[in-house]
Amino acid sequence: GVWRQTRALLFKNCLIKGRTKKSSVQEVLFPLFFLFWLILMSMMHPHRKYDKVANTDLGTLDASQLVNFVIGYTPPTQMAREIMKKVAFDNFEDGIITEEYLSEEELQEASALKPSNFVGVVFKDSMSYQLRFHDSIAMSSIYMESR
Repeated sequence: GVWRQTRALLFKNCLIKGRTKKSSVQEVLFPLFFLFWLILMSMMHPHRKYDKVANTDLGTLDASQLVNFVIGYTPPTQMAREIMKKVAFDNFEDGIITEEYLSEEELQEASALKPSNFVGVVFKDSMSYQLRFHDSIAMSSIYMESR
């Protein structure tokens, strides 16, 4: 019955394993070889541990290279004016120069005239904007469309 069939299947499996010893050994040794190789590589290239960096006061933002820096924005809405006023005076002691432009074309022309110290901000609506640098557009990092 069942015992005789089970014994015959086990015997058949032993015969097959005996004929394919090479592949059976490879099934066991390859993972061990790769594990040894990974351990060896991790020992050869140990992780670097860096010391702690003490907290330092970086000072105010206007102490950096933001002298004569201009932020242009469009469209000149009341919301945009409030945002730019907050940016200019809350983050910089002396304030920063903000200029409003009627259109994106005017903003691009102004950017071409003073490319090294000009950043444009184009407000799409009250919640999204694009930063414009000379010859490039930086997209907002906030995901703007719903899924």
